[in-house]
Amino acid sequence: MEETTNLQDLQNENLPNPETETTATPTAEAEVEPIAEPQATEAPAAAETPAPEAETAEVPAGEEAPETEPVAEEAQPEAEPEVDYSANTREELVAAMRDLLEGEVQKIKNRVAAIRARFSDLDREVQETAFQQFLADGGNKDEYQPARDAVSEEMQRLHDRYRAMRQKYMEELEAAKQRNLQAKQQLIEELRQLVDSDDEQVRAALDKFNTIQDRWKAIGEVPREQMNDLWQNYHFQIEQFFNKLKINRELRALDQKRNLEEKIKLCEQAEELIMEPSVTKAFKGLQDLRARWKEIGPVPTEQNEEIWQRFCNAANQIDERRREYYDQRKEELDNNLLAKQALVDKATELTEKQPASTKEWNDTTAALDDLLKVWKTIGPVPREVNEEIWSKFKGIIDRHYSDKKQYFGSVRDEQEVNYQRKIDLCLKAEAIAKREDWKKATEELLQLQQEWKAIGATSRKVSEKVWQRFRGACDEFFAKKGEFFKERRSSESENLAQKEAILAELKAHQFGDNREENLAAIKEFQRRWAEVGFVPMADKERLHKEFRGEIDRIFEQLKISAREAEETAYRERLRNVGGDARRFVQNEKQELHDKIEKLRNDLNLWENNLGFFASSKQADLLKQEFEKKMQGARQQIALLQAKLRILNETEKAEKEKAESQQGTEA
Repeated sequence: MEETTNLQDLQNENLPNPETETTATPTAEAEVEPIAEPQATEAPAAAETPAPEAETAEVPAGEEAPETEPVAEEAQPEAEPEVDYSANTREELVAAMRDLLEGEVQKIKNRVAAIRARFSDLDREVQETAFQQFLADGGNKDEYQPARDAVSEEMQRLHDRYRAMRQKYMEELEAAKQRNLQAKQQLIEELRQLVDSDDEQVRAALDKFNTIQDRWKAIGEVPREQMNDLWQNYHFQIEQFFNKLKINRELRALDQKRNLEEKIKLCEQAEELIMEPSVTKAFKGLQDLRARWKEIGPVPTEQNEEIWQRFCNAANQIDERRREYYDQRKEELDNNLLAKQALVDKATELTEKQPASTKEWNDTTAALDDLLKVWKTIGPVPREVNEEIWSKFKGIIDRHYSDKKQYFGSVRDEQEVNYQRKIDLCLKAEAIAKREDWKKATEELLQLQQEWKAIGATSRKVSEKVWQRFRGACDEFFAKKGEFFKERRSSESENLAQKEAILAELKAHQFGDNREENLAAIKEFQRRWAEVGFVPMADKERLHKEFRGEIDRIFEQLKISAREAEETAYRERLRNVGGDARRFVQNEKQELHDKIEKLRNDLNLWENNLGFFASSKQADLLKQEFEKKMQGARQQIALLQAKLRILNETEKAEKEKAESQQGTEA
């Protein structure tokens, strides 16, 4: 900063007294607080215009207006390079943040802020997409819990690391300020001692004074709360020094000449900043030059106004460029706001009337999606209205998707019900397709087709598939039916002749006295009869009654019961068992025992139940029904026991046969 008092005239009878000269000095420049360039966000704050240079009242000749040391919370770093992150993905932003943290923390503040702003926009889009997908998947908006993915977690971790690094830097800066405070306090003490000393020569004192001044300027910042008192103490000691030494004007002129050379250099640097492409970098450079200007002492009075005006001209041009930049920026933001408001109005118009069909819903959605794409191409708006305008636009889209979800939810529910009903019809049709009771099956299948027509639409992605399934079952049934009746008509006459021949052969067959042979012969006739296919419908009932009657007559004639016939058939089955006959017999015996046990348990239960029936017509009917069931169970038990005896006989015969073979081999 400039010195508030300068070298005063030594008492010299040939020099005018500076106390009596009152020529005007150039006005001191006022410090302008630096303004950080706003970050690229949806709505940057309106730019602050720097204050014009202030002027002070006239002061005595040879003196400059008292000033105070500039106040800053931290040292101004060199201008950062401007980086455009608007085209970066979230992963690229994380990588850029990681690279920045490898540098000096005091030189990356603006770039970190730009990365965070861009990442927040992208992260908000990711969260919005996840939210819309959650709603599309049937989720409840009130139950939605946003989740941070690995990229967001990594960005948060890197930002926490940056904050820790910056906190450490600020702590180190504060510690440095404390050290600077102590160093400057020591210099003030040296000045005080220089003022209090009586044996100093003028030149030696001045050299020591200049050394203290140089050391003072070389020391960095001190704590803000100590700055004013420290500066006042420093200038008080300077004034005391000048008062004591009363240095002559010639020596003072040398000091002012040196100051003039330094200020000319600052003017040249300020003029170079006029050509700097970056407005922000130029303004920060100007702030640094202003601070350095205040550190330089006064210049010769006749050149004070000229050098000050030169510096002001360069500073004013830089300030004007900055004002124009933010005025243009504000105009762009206002235009963007008008464009986005138009999109809000258009979205409101599109959603005023609720669509009545699926096509209308999809058309409205497509139109809103187009508006959203246009929205993303428009730049930021003023910060104070950013949240409001975005909330309006987003609210319209959110309400549309919420209403659309509700509409399509009801449509999907109805389509799902229709789909399930059609699946049921498919299952029924597929079951009918396997049947061969052609008349009844045909009637049921035609009824299913009528039901199918009465069911509403299903989802497009399954509609054709379920229809082809139903139609395939119908086609299969009618194809089988057509083929069956085609073959049946061609073979019915031949089958009729075969059954007539079997019936005639049965009537003419002579049965002997061997019961097993008679049963085998009857079984063979029945097998042959069953193997013959369909006969004409007109002859079917007649042939069946005639054949059944002849069989019954033969059984009656030969005195063969149905039980005997079944036992005979069972013996025949055992004789034809292949493979491991012994294992088959064991398994069959176990199965017969289980069946007998179950039937006996049923008999006990039924006998107990009979005791609970009261005497009535209805109870008598139930008793008869139970007795009939019990009689059948007893007959079944007798048959199963007969089969067990046959198995035991077979097992015994096999055992004797095996022992006989072993004896023969021995």
